[in-house]
Amino acid sequence: MIKPEEINKYIDHTNLKADAGIDHIKVLCEEAIKYNFAAVCVPPYFIDHAKTWLYNSNVLLCTVISFPLGYQQTKVKIEECKKVIIAGADELDVVVNIAAIKSNDWLTIRNELENISTFIHLKKKVMKLIFETSYLTEVEIIKLCHLCVEFKIDFAKTSTGFSSEGATIHNVKLMKDNLGGFVKIKASGGIKSREMAIMMIDAGADRIGTSSGVSIVNNKY
Repeated sequence: MIKPEEINKYIDHTNLKADAGIDHIKVLCEEAIKYNFAAVCVPPYFIDHAKTWLYNSNVLLCTVISFPLGYQQTKVKIEECKKVIIAGADELDVVVNIAAIKSNDWLTIRNELENISTFIHLKKKVMKLIFETSYLTEVEIIKLCHLCVEFKIDFAKTSTGFSSEGATIHNVKLMKDNLGGFVKIKASGGIKSREMAIMMIDAGADRIGTSSGVSIVNNKY
């Protein structure tokens, strides 16, 4: 069981709202430093500023790739990865090509995961693959988990937070059972309370992506 005073180190403090402005991101970074969160997760547009605000802190800088729909071509995703790594991102949350999965085009998925993970790891950065579980069947989730293990993805992430359903205990447990302990899990989407965050961690999550990090550590709802 996680100790409540340790929950801050599980949190990716996040603001990916379409109407987020630079002042919102500055506050996000200040809060992340104050509470010693694991990371902040911001839109690519704000990386330069966030890198400056996080300078000399222990907070990692995370951003998103092909967000939130994932159906860009692999070469476009790699170019996105290149740009944000140059700008200073430590961790990249990459949305899988859901359109390819739904077309049963697993060859494209294999090529995508192999090429993107190879590129990110050559740059010594962390890759989190966003599944968007609300769009996937259990069979598709399991198959994607096995590919994450095969291609040494660092984290499998449940959701973008933009779909109809975010993280669920059921899906976190399903992913945990099929990642074999080789790939970590980031639960994200709709996690707004300390109780829910702890439930996700107990189910197998290693990170919590949330815009409610401050409320969670302060146990406010």
